[in-house]
Amino acid sequence: MELNFYKKSLFLFFIFMVCISFIISPLNGLSVDNYKKIQEKIANEGYILFAPERTTETYLINYNKEVVYSWDSDYNPSFSVYLLSSGNLLHTSYLGFHPIFYAMGMAGGFQEIGFNGDIVWDFKYRDNTHLSHHDVEPLPNGNVLMIAWEYKSHTEAEKAGRNPINIPYSGLWPDHVIEVNKTGPTSGIIVWEWHVWDHLIQDYNPSKDNYGVVKDHPELIDINFGDSSCSDWLHSNSIDYNEEFDQIIISVRNFNEFWVIDHSTTTEEAAGHTGGNSGKGGDILYRWGNPRAYRAGTVYDQKLFRQHDANWIESGCPGEGNILVFNNGIGRPEGVYSSVDEIVQPVDDNGNYYLEPGEAYGPEEPTWVYKSENPEDFFSASRSGAQRLIDGHTLICNAEEGYFFEVTSDGDIVWDYVNPYPDYINNIVFKVHRYESYYPGIIQLLQPPETPSIPSGPTLGIVGVEYEYSSKTSDPNGNQIFYKYDWNDGTDSGWIGPYDSGETCVSDHVWNNNGSYKVKVKAKDFFNLESDWSNHLNVIIGNIPPELPTISGPTHGRIGVEYDYIFKAIDLNNNKIRYIIDWGDGTSYTSDFYPSGTDITLSHNWTDKGKYVISAKAQDSLGLIGPEKCLYITISRSKATYDFLFHRFFVRYPILEKIFYHLI
Repeated sequence: MELNFYKKSLFLFFIFMVCISFIISPLNGLSVDNYKKIQEKIANEGYILFAPERTTETYLINYNKEVVYSWDSDYNPSFSVYLLSSGNLLHTSYLGFHPIFYAMGMAGGFQEIGFNGDIVWDFKYRDNTHLSHHDVEPLPNGNVLMIAWEYKSHTEAEKAGRNPINIPYSGLWPDHVIEVNKTGPTSGIIVWEWHVWDHLIQDYNPSKDNYGVVKDHPELIDINFGDSSCSDWLHSNSIDYNEEFDQIIISVRNFNEFWVIDHSTTTEEAAGHTGGNSGKGGDILYRWGNPRAYRAGTVYDQKLFRQHDANWIESGCPGEGNILVFNNGIGRPEGVYSSVDEIVQPVDDNGNYYLEPGEAYGPEEPTWVYKSENPEDFFSASRSGAQRLIDGHTLICNAEEGYFFEVTSDGDIVWDYVNPYPDYINNIVFKVHRYESYYPGIIQLLQPPETPSIPSGPTLGIVGVEYEYSSKTSDPNGNQIFYKYDWNDGTDSGWIGPYDSGETCVSDHVWNNNGSYKVKVKAKDFFNLESDWSNHLNVIIGNIPPELPTISGPTHGRIGVEYDYIFKAIDLNNNKIRYIIDWGDGTSYTSDFYPSGTDITLSHNWTDKGKYVISAKAQDSLGLIGPEKCLYITISRSKATYDFLFHRFFVRYPILEKIFYHLI
């Protein structure tokens, strides 16, 4: 009973220790130091995309502030760029002066640029009645959303209910949104559209269109609100898409607010007030920043001041689903400074927004705000943006200073960068975007060249003579390639190139000493992404000793029994070799010469018990001796001796004989 109890206790103790090991290990792994290392690793694995406004180049940098990729467009950006999941770049295009639409943010189209620089889609949206501007948004289905102006004459604006004295000479340019589907390298069709002009209200003239009570219709847009002297009446400057709700958010700078609209509608429904997931057609579902725009507040209720880049916080990031916006701060009553504001909108799981009748949309205040400790130290009068990151940090772009920085939720700056392109004076950047290392577009884009082929060239040579070697590889992105040969003598070729993808690279080398050299090669692309080293080519310069031999045979034996041992060595110069063998018992043997790589079998027996070392060296026909190989063996008494001793022992102790045979 006591033995069983002991066994059970021992078993339970073992299980306990196993469980403790599983509990303790993760705790050790999540020590403060390791957690910091993990956070640092995550933070340093992202890549930041930006397009300086005054150059045609777009750059992707890492957190070491190194350019890892760049693209060149035919046009300056106007203003945004995005990295697609395919690895291609979506780049807005500033097509130059326009005779009607001449305002900040003019574009005219976009280009999709392949990772090798090819233009795979060049779409233009520009004529005398409309012009794209500021921003685009790639959709999951491959289509692209665009913000654009459309021209409305003085007559059209007055008919819609605009006060005639507030209609500029150049008419009004209300915004609209289109969704474009690619049909060819330079063409696309509009598959969906939404127009501000379809959702107006005015209480200025009952004889004109859109007459009604503005404060009773927060879902509509007051045509008489806003800047009365500007044709670019709304100046929408960003667009973002929420796939979960199939909704669009637009930052409307001149109204000091952002709007959310339904994208699930048809184009016909988007022009009306019913239909779509919301049942409200193309009417505004939610708006925030300035309740004066729909007569639900005063100047003291205004929260946004010429804001930019309203966007939903992406899934998986702290605050996911909330709205982040760069609040530029022009006209802010308490002082002119910028901030980044996070908004928790009153929305249910189906994308429906709550509004108390007669009141302003909530919330009353942002849930999180970043501003400088001294607020006036952080200010950008125009452009700019912010993005919430997966670790809870926020990446911010101060556009006018070309300054990007990352802050913690407590507002501490943990990383920053000043754009040097094209120079530090002209370094304005509209906004930036970070992509994680596991984003499909990054994976597609940042592919190093394939591992080069094993070097091709002579494998035998002599000191002081130059030999030529070649290799080639390809780059998945079609980038040009540089090669580096390692000659295994403490030198390398340095980076040679560039070569076109798939082109053979040739390099020469001279060895100054006899020896065996493992020649290998690696490649890198134009963006310093390096391949693995190739398999090596073994090159023999001059005569070198045979390699270390192998010895195969038993490691235990008995006195007087003869055992066979197999010896084999390679001579890289292909000279014949012989074996010099020491049996460890005072005897030795030197074989005849055999071809390199030939197995030879030799027999030997030992006359005394003990531990012995068999040693073997190979000597080539020119007299060079290679390294020594050893095999350790143990020689015991003969079996007959053991049988006699066991018999005498068991005769003397018969009880132990029974126990012995019971155990075996």
